[in-house]
Amino acid sequence: MNKKMSVDLRIMTVLGARPQFVKAAVVSRALADTDGVQEILVHTGQHFDDNMSTVFFDEMGIPPPAHHLDVHSLPHGAMTGRMLEALEALMLETRPDWVLVYGDTNSTLAGALAAAKLHIRVAHVEAGLRSFNRAMPEEINRILTDHASDLLLTPTDVATERLRFEGVPPARIVQTGDVMQDAALAFAGRAASGSSIVERLGLDPRRPVLLCTAPRAENTDDPALLSVLAQALAGLAGELQIVWPLHPRTRALAQRSGLALAQPGIRLTEPLGFLDMVRLEQVAALIVTDSGGVQKEAFFHRTPCVTIREQTEWVELVESGWNVLCPLSGGVARLIDTVRDRLGSVGETVSPYGEPGASRRVVEAILAAQGPQ
Repeated sequence: MNKKMSVDLRIMTVLGARPQFVKAAVVSRALADTDGVQEILVHTGQHFDDNMSTVFFDEMGIPPPAHHLDVHSLPHGAMTGRMLEALEALMLETRPDWVLVYGDTNSTLAGALAAAKLHIRVAHVEAGLRSFNRAMPEEINRILTDHASDLLLTPTDVATERLRFEGVPPARIVQTGDVMQDAALAFAGRAASGSSIVERLGLDPRRPVLLCTAPRAENTDDPALLSVLAQALAGLAGELQIVWPLHPRTRALAQRSGLALAQPGIRLTEPLGFLDMVRLEQVAALIVTDSGGVQKEAFFHRTPCVTIREQTEWVELVESGWNVLCPLSGGVARLIDTVRDRLGSVGETVSPYGEPGASRRVVEAILAAQGPQ
């Protein structure tokens, strides 16, 4: 980044969930390297558990948030509404020139709406993604955020074309590539040398590892679907070493429903820090997930992936053979067969997310849109 560029710019970054912390780690670093730019970090509190929040700031070198709203553990409407109210007051107090939001969470939508209603310009990182499933709250969040934003920063050709199809003026769209690719490159070496998760879990390097993450409510809040996942993993535990970090919500629902997730051969863990997760993604033979971020991280570490959803916003990974969709509604046998079929598979040599350096391009796009000072 050009340290000689003289600007006077206040950017409020609104964060709330693990994937946003990962993306912000590299973009905030690029902002810090730009002379005349002040970043105001705001943590909504959406992910409040230390294992899902504080550890990411510590491990990734993100500055402590200037403001913490402590909004969490509420239904979607109540959570978004309280965030919106708190963010509006904070924006009126701090008067940023831009509000920067990431992805598709309630925090994303609240940040974009609060800024738009105050006529503060909004930049949306990871714009243009669509799963075409409006039953997912994330789909509603990303559509509304895109159409409330002034600068739409897209990761792929598909995302760019989707926004043009929806009538977004081309001048508001900048294809930057994917900032998570920057994070994967930046932290891969640190995870390989600095994480002891393989040793702590007692994983045998001679046996393949399956890493499972299932944070999305449409799977974990449905006891029938959660049972399908648990039974499938139990059925594979004799062949694979299974590691399953549990979202606190998932653990609580299993206890209420009487589901026995702990089975021989399945290592249940608390939510893991970023470096530990990256290390497991690196050593895994296969990843089973419903997380959009983990789908991409699997690709960046060249690990095949099975996504337990009906759709994915990352269609490039399915088309290139790195990812396959296998919704839990298909049953236990289908998931087991899909995992067995995918073991050892690799996809095509593709680069759908552009060249490294997306985080720098995000900052340059905001500076260009701001214009001369």
